[in-house]
Amino acid sequence: MEKFVEQTLLYDFYGELLNEHQRNIYKDVIFNDLSLSEIADEYGISRQGVHDIIKRVNHSLCLYEDKLHLVEKFLSTKEKLCKIEHLTEEAIYSDNLDSADIVRQIRIIVKEIIDSI
Repeated sequence: MEKFVEQTLLYDFYGELLNEHQRNIYKDVIFNDLSLSEIADEYGISRQGVHDIIKRVNHSLCLYEDKLHLVEKFLSTKEKLCKIEHLTEEAIYSDNLDSADIVRQIRIIVKEIIDSI
């Protein structure tokens, strides 16, 4: 997964578990694309301090994901829903496919989603 996408997904799922100071600095780096110097000036800390906070936040977000797997479950569910959408499109627009087979495939995928929740 692209690093930026991974960071934003981790933040979306676990950002509220960070303290306000960490959230603000992380948002400035990741979402507002501010440099370490700009953030250091804004918060009255050193560039190294900003770097350390970002490194700690990334580590914390990864630990949360390692324990809870919310991003992994989200991406898996999204992929399964895309398969369902594709199968539905096939059923609607293709004359060659057995609709009972498509329904069976969709039911299997739905069961996987339900079991993962």
